[in-house]
Amino acid sequence: MFRTALRNVLAHKARLLMTALAVVLGVAFAAGSLVFSQTRSGAAAEHAAAGYDRIAVNVGVDAVPGGGAATGLDERLVSRLAQVPGVAHAAGRVDGSAAVADREGRLLGDGSSHRGSNYAPGPDGTDAAYRFTAGHGPAHDDEIALDAATAAQGGHRVGDRVRIGTGQSAATYRLSGVFASDGHRLTDGGTLTLFTTRAAQRLYAAPGHVQSIELTAKSGTAAPELADRIGPLLPKGASAATGAMLGRIQANLASGDQDTMGQILLGFSLVALFVAAFLISNTFTMLIGRRTRELALLRLLGASGRQVRRILLAESVLVGAASSVLGLAVGTGVAAVLNQALGTAGTPAGPLVLSPATLLGTLLLGTALTVVAAWLPARRAMAIAPVTALTSSETPAPAIARSRRTAVGAVLTAVGVLVVVYGAVGAGSDARTAIGVGTLSAVVGVLGLIPLLARPFVALLRPLLLRLSPVQGVLATRNTTRDPRRTGATAAALTIALALASGLSVLGASASHYLERATTHDFTADYLVKPAVDSARLTAANTKAAATTPGTTVSGLDQSTGYQLGGRPAVLTGVDPAAVGRLMRYDLVSGSLDSLTRGQIAVADYKAEEAGWHVGQRLSVRRGETSGRVTIGAVYRADPQSNLLPSITAADSLIARYDKAPNTHLVLVAADGGASPATYRALTHALGDDPALTVLDRPAVQAEYSGGIGDQLDVFYALLTVAALIAGLGVANTLALSVLERQKEIGILRAVGLDRGQVTRMIRWEALIVGAFGAVLGTVLGVFLGWALGRTLQDTVAGYTLVLPWGRLACGIAVAMAVALLASLWPAHKAARVAVTTATAAA
Repeated sequence: MFRTALRNVLAHKARLLMTALAVVLGVAFAAGSLVFSQTRSGAAAEHAAAGYDRIAVNVGVDAVPGGGAATGLDERLVSRLAQVPGVAHAAGRVDGSAAVADREGRLLGDGSSHRGSNYAPGPDGTDAAYRFTAGHGPAHDDEIALDAATAAQGGHRVGDRVRIGTGQSAATYRLSGVFASDGHRLTDGGTLTLFTTRAAQRLYAAPGHVQSIELTAKSGTAAPELADRIGPLLPKGASAATGAMLGRIQANLASGDQDTMGQILLGFSLVALFVAAFLISNTFTMLIGRRTRELALLRLLGASGRQVRRILLAESVLVGAASSVLGLAVGTGVAAVLNQALGTAGTPAGPLVLSPATLLGTLLLGTALTVVAAWLPARRAMAIAPVTALTSSETPAPAIARSRRTAVGAVLTAVGVLVVVYGAVGAGSDARTAIGVGTLSAVVGVLGLIPLLARPFVALLRPLLLRLSPVQGVLATRNTTRDPRRTGATAAALTIALALASGLSVLGASASHYLERATTHDFTADYLVKPAVDSARLTAANTKAAATTPGTTVSGLDQSTGYQLGGRPAVLTGVDPAAVGRLMRYDLVSGSLDSLTRGQIAVADYKAEEAGWHVGQRLSVRRGETSGRVTIGAVYRADPQSNLLPSITAADSLIARYDKAPNTHLVLVAADGGASPATYRALTHALGDDPALTVLDRPAVQAEYSGGIGDQLDVFYALLTVAALIAGLGVANTLALSVLERQKEIGILRAVGLDRGQVTRMIRWEALIVGAFGAVLGTVLGVFLGWALGRTLQDTVAGYTLVLPWGRLACGIAVAMAVALLASLWPAHKAARVAVTTATAAA
C-alpha cells in the first residue's frame, strides 16, 4: 500500500503542489510563531537577568504597608557592609527617572523607561555595572553619563551639554562619558542617565541615603552564605536577596511579557492552518473524483474498501509529512531572520530556541491536518459502488435543501446566531463566553450552508455578468454552479479570512471613534501638557509657567482626592473657571458653567444619576478635618472613561480651602492665534525646556490616545494576509483542477468559436465570482460578530457606538477579489493553451 501511495503521489505531484504549498505556509506560520516567540522570550529573560550574576546579594528597603513612602538606607551602611568578611565591594544605588533631550529638545528613547541612577565607583575608581566606551563616569555634580544607544540617538558626544528632566526640575549637564550596561539596569528602548551619588541623592532620595546596596562576593564565598552574614547588620525594614533569586524573578517577568505576542501569533497561525484545511479537502475531493475508475478497478481486482482508503490516507500522510518538514524549515528560517533583524534594531537577539515539543508538535500538526482533511473525501469515494464508478466519469455532489449537510448547517447557524445575540444583549458577565461559543457554532454552520448559498448568490450576479460579458459571463456562472459544493469549499477559505478582517475592522473603527470622542471631543484647547515619564508630576508651578506664554489662556486640571461629598467618596478637579470654557467642551444637561465662579460645582451626568443629585442641591463636603457645604450649579454629559472631563469640576479657589497641594493632572493651553510653531516653542521654553514634560497639539492628542489601535490592527491585517494567501492558493488549485477535468468541454468551446482570450476571460470570471461570494459572506459574518463583541463593551464603556468602516470593508472585498483574480492567472493560461484536437479527442 505504501508503494502504491508513493507512486500515486509522484504521479499527481503537479496537482498536489498547491496543497503542499498550503500546508507549508500554515506549518511555517505555526512553527515560525512558536520558534520566534520562544526565542524572543528566552532573549528577553536573558537580557533582563543579565548582570545579576555579578551581584551576590542585594539589600533593599521593604515596601511600606498601605503604599506609603519607604525610608531609604543610611549611606554609612554601605561602608559597614563592605567590611563584612567575603564582601569584595559594596555599591549604594539611588534610582529615579531622567528624561534626556536631543539637540532639538525632543525626548529621547523609544521605550517607557527613562531611568536615572548614580555612578558608584569602587576603590579602583570604576563601577562594575558600567563599561565605558568613551570618556568616564561623572565626577562632578554638573556632569552625567549616557548609555551608548541614547547618546547615538541624540547625537551627543563627550563634552556636549545635555538637557535632563527628572520630573521635579530640568537642568543642563556636561556629558562626561558614554557606557554600555547589562539588561537589568538598561531596558530595551529605554534611556539610562548616570549622576554622581550626591546629585542622585538630591534628585531621588535624601542626602546621606541610598535606596539599595549591591554586594559582590570574594572568590570562594557563596551568595547565600554572604546573605546570612549581613543579616544581623541590616536595620528594621530592610532585607537581603541573592542576585540569582532576583535574576530569576526578572527573567520570569520579561518572558511573560513576550508570551502574549507569541499566543497572538500562534492564534493566527491556527487560523491559517484552518483555512488550509479547506484547500486540502477540496483538492483531495477533486483528485479522488478524477480517480474513481482507478479506485474501482483496484476494488474489482481484490482490494478491499479499507485497503483503498488506507492508500488514500497514506498519500495524505506522505504529502502532509513532506510539506510539514519543509514548512518547519521555512518557519525556522523566518524566525531566525526576524530575530536577527530585531537584534540589529536595538532589541537584543538571543540564540534560536528549537524545542523538541515545537519540532514534533508542528510536524504532527501539519501531517494530522492533511490526513483529517483528506479523510472525508476518501470516505465519500468508498461509498460509491465499484460498478457505478466504472460507468461514470464524474460523481458530482450537488447541494440540495434536503441534504443532511444543509440541515445540520442550518441548525448550527441558527443556534449560533441566537447564542451570539444572547451574548450581545443579555448574557451579562458571561457575554464573551457565549459569543465565543455562538461564533464557533455559526461559523461551522455557515460553512455547511455555503454550497446551498452559492446558487442564489450567483443568480444575483447573473444579470450584471450578462451585461458585462454575455458569453463568458454565462459560461462562468454555469461552471461555478455546476458543483456548488466545490465552489463553496473554495470560497470558505476567503470567508474565514474576510470574517476575521472585517470583524477586526468594525471593532477597531468603533474603538477609535470612541477614543477620539472621549479625548478630542472634550478637548477644545490647542495644546495639552502632560508628563513624558512615569515619575514626572505636574504642579501648580507648571501651570503658572505655561501662563507666561504670550497670547494664551491656561488652566490646570488639579485633582484633589479624599473627599466625602454628600456622604459619598469623591474626587474633585479644580480648574480656572474663567478659562475652562475655552479649553474643554462641557455639554450641559442643566445649570450653567458660570456657577463655578460663584463657588458652586459642576457634576457629570453619570455621577449625578448614580447619587441622585440635581442642580441646586446643597451637599455636605469634608476632607480631613475641613468641612463645609457646596451647591451643584451644573450637570454635564461625560463619559466615565474620558481622559479629560472630570466627574466633578470645581474652581481652584474652592479646592484651595480643602487641599493646599492638589495633584495637577494636565495643563490645557489655548493660543489666541491657534496652534503654531512659534507658540509651541514659546510654551516649551516657558515650561523650562523640560524633556520630562510633553506638549501635545490636537492631532498629537488624538494619536496619543487612539493611534495604538490602528498600529495593532495593521499587525493583525498583516498576519491575516497569510490566510488570504492560502485562500488564493485554494482558488488557483480549484480552477487548475477544474480545467484539467474540463479539457474536453473547453476543446468543444474552442471548436465552436471561442478563442483563447475568451477562454481566459471565462476562467477569470469564475475566479471573481468565487472571490466575491467568499468576500461578501465573510464581511457580513465579520460585521455581525464585530457588532456582538462591541455590544459587550457598552455596559462598561459608556459612549461606545457601532461604527461601520465602509472604506475598509469595501477594501477588504476588493482585496479578496484581487487575490482570486491573481489566483486565476495560471489556470486561465493553462485553459487557453488546450489544443482543440487534443481536447476533442479526450475521453
